[in-house]
Amino acid sequence: MKSRLYLARFSLRSVFPILFFLLGWLSPLASVAAPRPPNIVFIIADDLGWGDIGAYGQKLIRTPNVDRLAAEGMRFTQHYSGNAVCAPSRCVLMTGKHPGHAFIRDNRQFRPGSEGQYPIPADTVTLPKLLQTRGYVTGAFGKWGLGAPDSTGEPLKQGINRFFGYNCQAVAHNYYPQKLWDNDRQVALDNPPFAAHQKLPPDADPKDPANYVRYRGKDYAPDLIWEQARRFVRDNKDKPFFLFAPTPVPHLALQVPEDSLAEYAGKFPEEPYPGGRAYLPHRTPRAAYAAMVTRMDTEIGRLMDLVKEVGQDTNTIFVFTSDNGPLYDQLGGTDCDFFHSAGPFRGRKGSLYEGGVRVPGIVRWPGKIAAGTVSDRVTGFEDWLPTLLELSGADGVNPKEIDGHSFAPTLLGKAQEARLFLYREFPGYGGQQSVRVGDWKAVRQNLKPGPKSTLKPNLAVELYNLRDDPAETTNVAEKNPELVAKLSALLREQHTASVEFPLPALDLR
Repeated sequence: MKSRLYLARFSLRSVFPILFFLLGWLSPLASVAAPRPPNIVFIIADDLGWGDIGAYGQKLIRTPNVDRLAAEGMRFTQHYSGNAVCAPSRCVLMTGKHPGHAFIRDNRQFRPGSEGQYPIPADTVTLPKLLQTRGYVTGAFGKWGLGAPDSTGEPLKQGINRFFGYNCQAVAHNYYPQKLWDNDRQVALDNPPFAAHQKLPPDADPKDPANYVRYRGKDYAPDLIWEQARRFVRDNKDKPFFLFAPTPVPHLALQVPEDSLAEYAGKFPEEPYPGGRAYLPHRTPRAAYAAMVTRMDTEIGRLMDLVKEVGQDTNTIFVFTSDNGPLYDQLGGTDCDFFHSAGPFRGRKGSLYEGGVRVPGIVRWPGKIAAGTVSDRVTGFEDWLPTLLELSGADGVNPKEIDGHSFAPTLLGKAQEARLFLYREFPGYGGQQSVRVGDWKAVRQNLKPGPKSTLKPNLAVELYNLRDDPAETTNVAEKNPELVAKLSALLREQHTASVEFPLPALDLR
């Protein structure tokens, strides 16, 4: 009996070293077989034009950190936002569906007078939900706009683990609000109450700086939001994270702390904006717009530095883009013509011409994406969902359930076939449709005359060759009837009827 016990002990003692050796030998193999997926930092500016960034030709506004992303990664020259305004553009991004299939197709408050926008349904398949199944912790910091508090579309119900910022786009018109959302509760800020849409009083001198103090507070919301985004990185540096940063900058109103405004003081010819075209007054509107963009750029640089500090620089994909084009000139004090915000393109926010939907698109992933590269591939917001899933190593989604096409091969320097077409529709601003096939683009406008209009919906198609005419100045539809017929068929096929966001010319015939 003793001998058998002795042999058993001897056997175990002799096996332990072998087991430890095998475990030590297999551990590196396990790490090679299942590497940590890359972190994703996805930054969306708000109403920022294609030409507002130095990497896209901006000469008057400093954006050194976004320019560094472009210099160290890939810059896309033909990248398209999901739609011509905020909420539907974000819906395309989150779902991988183009605007003819996506649920949200225009900006709309959930209920009149309430906070928050019309919600996406509870069962919506979103990019954050899919990344969560891959083991990602997800955070959103900025402006949400896809579902009011306590609705099916609020961020915590759509795959977001941590949220801080504005739920409602309308509240985000003021950068000194009284409250922000911290997950599902509101936190008070040290700011006085004032309306985000008002004029200077009639007796106030528009050149006196003292008359603008009433439109400021102590807590500048974007600063607080970026601070929480950095905390999210520190808290989750040891696990894969998806940091969604839909900053409200530089959407109106024109508001920026004085230390940033000082950088541009006296650099531009200025006329005070006293209000009157919506949004708040500002004494030096051009300097304010430039300062808002540069302050955003500075925060992006701080986030890049932090990712490097926590040892995740080479394992983090940075994306920078904008939700739509810039505002029409001098609306609310902006001056997009002065800054060439839309670059060489026709149209602004709310338009399906190039200036309303062609936006910056920059991707950086050190060691994976070649530095300083430029791609002319046509890409859109619906493409981000399959692209990021592929880069993360996930199996992706059924291609039949989305409209997006992964451009991961392009990012990684591989050859890739061009997409067949890019479709857009927008029921706002009169109702519009567009489709791009190669260099050809068809546009329809005035599909939704106003309730008092006696005009019939306009189904006429405009046709432009973007290679020869990127500014869309010459309609060549009459010279190309067969092509117009082909693209018109695509416009019909790609639109699905929507009860919530109808295009009457198509849905009510």
